[in-house]
Amino acid sequence: MSLIEGKTDYYARKKLVIQAKNKYNSPKYRLVVRFTNTDVIIQIVYAKIIGDEVMTAAYSHELPKYGIQVGLTNWAAAYATGLLAARRILTKLNLADKYEGVIEPDGTICPIAELDDEDAPRPFKAFLDVGLKRTSTGSKVFAALKGASDGGIFVPHGENRFPGYDTESKKLDAEILRKYIYGGHVADYMRLLQDEDDEKYKRQFSKFVEKGVSADDLEEIYKNAHAKIRADPVFKPTQKKGDYKDFKKYKKHRLNLKQRRNKVQQKIDAFKHSHEGEEE
Repeated sequence: MSLIEGKTDYYARKKLVIQAKNKYNSPKYRLVVRFTNTDVIIQIVYAKIIGDEVMTAAYSHELPKYGIQVGLTNWAAAYATGLLAARRILTKLNLADKYEGVIEPDGTICPIAELDDEDAPRPFKAFLDVGLKRTSTGSKVFAALKGASDGGIFVPHGENRFPGYDTESKKLDAEILRKYIYGGHVADYMRLLQDEDDEKYKRQFSKFVEKGVSADDLEEIYKNAHAKIRADPVFKPTQKKGDYKDFKKYKKHRLNLKQRRNKVQQKIDAFKHSHEGEEE
C-alpha cells in the first residue's frame, strides 16, 4: 500500500494486520502484490509495531535469467513472479521439499493442504494484499496469487476471480486459466495481429521480434522458466562492475581557510595584472 503518498485502504490494512491476542505475537503474513509500468513486485511481509518487515521479495525483472526475456508485466509473468516468491520463501524456511505445490499447473484450483504426518510443519500461510488495485475478474493480481499458491504457499482464495470463471454456471473453465498461465492469450493475439496488420504487429511486439520470440514459443518458454525457478529460486545479488574505491581519484579535496584566501588573492592579482596591461 502506498504509505508514502498517503494512499492506503486502512480498513483493508487493519483486517490484514490485526492479530488475536491469544496468538502470542505470532506474525500474520501478507502476500503483497504491486505493479509498476515495467515491473511486478511481490513481497512476503508481516507487521511489527515499528513498521512492516519484509521477509523476502521477488521481481519480474529477475525473470530474464530464467528464460523469460519479454513481456515482464503480463499475466503469465505475474504468475511466474508469484511462483518465484513462493519457492524463495519456502526455501528460506526449509519447507521447499515438504510443500512443492503444483509442479505442472493445469488450471485447477487446489489450495495447499496440511501433510498427514502429525509431526510435519503446517504450510506457510499468507493473505493476499492487493493495495489499491481493483480486484476485477481476471486481474493480474490473481495471477500472482495463483503462482504463489501453486508454488506451495497456502493463500486462502476461491475460484471466482480467475479468467475462465462463468458467473452463470458458477464454474471455472480450467483450460482457459491454463492458457493464461502459459501466455496462450498473448500468443492468440500475436497470431491475430500478425494476420491482420503485420506493421502493427512489428510495432506492438517489437521486443518479441527483436528477441526472436514467436507465438508458438511462448508456452515452452514459460514451462522451462517454471522448472528453472523451482530448481534455483534463491536470490543472487548482481555482481558490480569495478570498485567504488577507483572513483576516489576523481574526488576533489576541500580547501582549508588559508588555501581559500590564497586562491581569492591569486584571482585579484590576476585581475589587476590584466587591467594594468590594458592601460599601458
